[in-house]
Amino acid sequence: MQLKSEDKTIIELAAVGAVIAFGKLLAGGEKITLRLLAGRVIIGAALSTAAGAALAMIPSLPNIAIIGLGSALGISGQSLLELLIQRWSGSEKEGL
Repeated sequence: MQLKSEDKTIIELAAVGAVIAFGKLLAGGEKITLRLLAGRVIIGAALSTAAGAALAMIPSLPNIAIIGLGSALGISGQSLLELLIQRWSGSEKEGL
């Protein structure tokens, strides 16, 4: 079974988003738990894919541009979501 170009791009977006979220977790000062790791990787992959899907509506963009922009928007969206949830729940950390 061969994947279509669009399917490959979606898989690449999810993989890059997951790797970036994992790297962000490793670079942070939090204690790494399996739950935190799984949650961040899932969110990073999903948000990168969603952002990339919106960018795919511009067919003239090369795949590498879609992957880069989708990953950047997805991970920045993850940071924004975490900040909003922390403020909403009242557990805002210092420095955010």
